[in-house]
Amino acid sequence: MNVPGFPLFKIIDFEDREIIEDYIRRYPSEACEVNFTNIFIWRKFEHSKYTILNGNLCILCEPPTEPAYFLPPLGEEDLLQTVRTALAFAPRLSRVTEKFAGTFCGEFRCEPDPDNFDYVYLAEDLAQLKGKKYDGKRNRIRKFERSYLHRYVQLTPEHLDGCRRLFEEWCVEKGNSGWVIHAEKEAIWEALDRFQVLGLRGGAVEIDGKIEAFSIGEKFLEDTAVVHIEIANPKFVGLAQLINQESVRREWASFRFINREQDVGIPGLRRAKQSYHPHHLVKKFNVWKA
Repeated sequence: MNVPGFPLFKIIDFEDREIIEDYIRRYPSEACEVNFTNIFIWRKFEHSKYTILNGNLCILCEPPTEPAYFLPPLGEEDLLQTVRTALAFAPRLSRVTEKFAGTFCGEFRCEPDPDNFDYVYLAEDLAQLKGKKYDGKRNRIRKFERSYLHRYVQLTPEHLDGCRRLFEEWCVEKGNSGWVIHAEKEAIWEALDRFQVLGLRGGAVEIDGKIEAFSIGEKFLEDTAVVHIEIANPKFVGLAQLINQESVRREWASFRFINREQDVGIPGLRRAKQSYHPHHLVKKFNVWKA
């Protein structure tokens, strides 16, 4: 495969996985966007493409809902000049971690981007829900367990059609409109279609033989798993809390941290993520031309 050198770009597809993952392995980032699954499943909405600049991997995203941006370059060769060149080509870098911004972006205008801060939790907290601050979560789970016969299953290909059915119903429940739903629908469909080849893992909860909740993630960093997708039928009170707890307990207990990604500025999602008391946030910045 011909790897594009700046100013040439290649539209990202699955065939680029080896190249992109090699850079991510060598230059890992705490930001959930710097992960091949996220780059790949959101590529159509983001119109993502990549190039190699000064030996560094640069991914350019041009979503319809915000100004075009580069993800922070991955590499170690002349990164400051790479940032300068990137900002001469696109209006900003985005999803830039605090460490990268502090090291390479001092001559530019850096602004925090709280809608894209990642919520990172101790796996032990999510699996055990100990203490008064989780009373409400435990009460909802107990109510669900008293009300419904259910079983947890580890996701295999035979469960994916059930996940698709649930997701379609969830979209209808949410109104099936708006850019968030449209973009999320496309991304989740990609994740389900490529579940095995992307190396994803997860679990589901069945009620009366039907999948009514599922959670999908993968290893992210050495001590961190990332949860990309979590869907629960809202008519079952306590099911969302159950799938959250059980998927961590059964799939991700060997990790110290769970990154549950961002809230994209949606108030209800922000309240839900805050209610689980994150251990820390991965702060991210937009970096603009001076």
